[in-house]
Amino acid sequence: MELTDRQKRVLRAVVEIYIETAEPVGSKSILERSDLNVSSATIRNELAELTAQGLLEQPHTSAGRIPAPKGYRLYVNALMEEHRLSVQETERLNEALHLKMRELDRVMDEAGRAISQLTRYPAFALSSGTPRVTVKRFDVLMVDHSAFIAVVMTDNNHLANRLFRLPQTLDRNQLQMLASLLNGSFTGLTLEEFTPQLVRAASQALGDEMGLVPMVISFTMEVLEEQRGKMVKTAGLDSLLAHPEYQDLSRAQPLMRYLSQAENMGSLTVPEGQTTRILIGPENVHEALKDSSVVLATYDMGDNTRGVIGVVGPTRMDYATVLARLEYVAQSLSRLFERGQLPDSTEKEDP
Repeated sequence: MELTDRQKRVLRAVVEIYIETAEPVGSKSILERSDLNVSSATIRNELAELTAQGLLEQPHTSAGRIPAPKGYRLYVNALMEEHRLSVQETERLNEALHLKMRELDRVMDEAGRAISQLTRYPAFALSSGTPRVTVKRFDVLMVDHSAFIAVVMTDNNHLANRLFRLPQTLDRNQLQMLASLLNGSFTGLTLEEFTPQLVRAASQALGDEMGLVPMVISFTMEVLEEQRGKMVKTAGLDSLLAHPEYQDLSRAQPLMRYLSQAENMGSLTVPEGQTTRILIGPENVHEALKDSSVVLATYDMGDNTRGVIGVVGPTRMDYATVLARLEYVAQSLSRLFERGQLPDSTEKEDP
């Protein structure tokens, strides 16, 4: 059955008032908050009809209504107004994201933290990894007579380091020669090009009796493998407890456990051809998310790869605001990876 214009306005009012208050919504609240020029009895009739259609639910006989998952879905698809970010919001997001192409994991950390702080929901950032990643530079730093630190920078500006301790003594000349050999023989190569033959030839050229080259190359291969895999960063898990829906720990704990396990997050994806996705309540596959909603947006990482950022919270979520903020961060990340630039905070103005 097609909804009338008045029923649509009543449904939108119920969703938006419930998002704000977390309390069942009655006819009086709707009349106070909307421009519907009708009686309370008329509003009650419309509420009853919307409930009969499965768009609203009535928690108790004498209580007002709350949105059902079907009602949220209709609201998101057809009734929700676009939220435009204020100058203050874009400046806050730009400040968090303006990292001038630091390491990927740091960018994702900052993006997730900024989203969580602005939405007051747990946030996560997924990187699908880089299909072709190489070493940009090696640095070798002496710690003492039997220890050194190897630093590896990849071509996507990820930095990693490891401390190596040796049973023998070494000197600075040996480490300088090691650094020169590594930068001359192993930069610009993919993981598959780090062959045993190349490692043996480099060791022989160095006169490497201590096995320095295999040590550093083994570590480097771990770094390259990690950068090719999916990276997950989460932020703000404890923000769930600030919402009425999750103040019962028996309800909050399963969701927090789910979100804290990185391997679970990889299943939260956006279909090809789409840039955003909203999953409401039972539309989520995993049991831990059945009473929650997930909002997702994708960002372009270059080389035909993309990442995903998202927010998880109650079905009583301000979808328009959350989606606008996620889309802005996603667009900013795409620009950051493409040119090292962020959109000007004056591009969007207060409504």
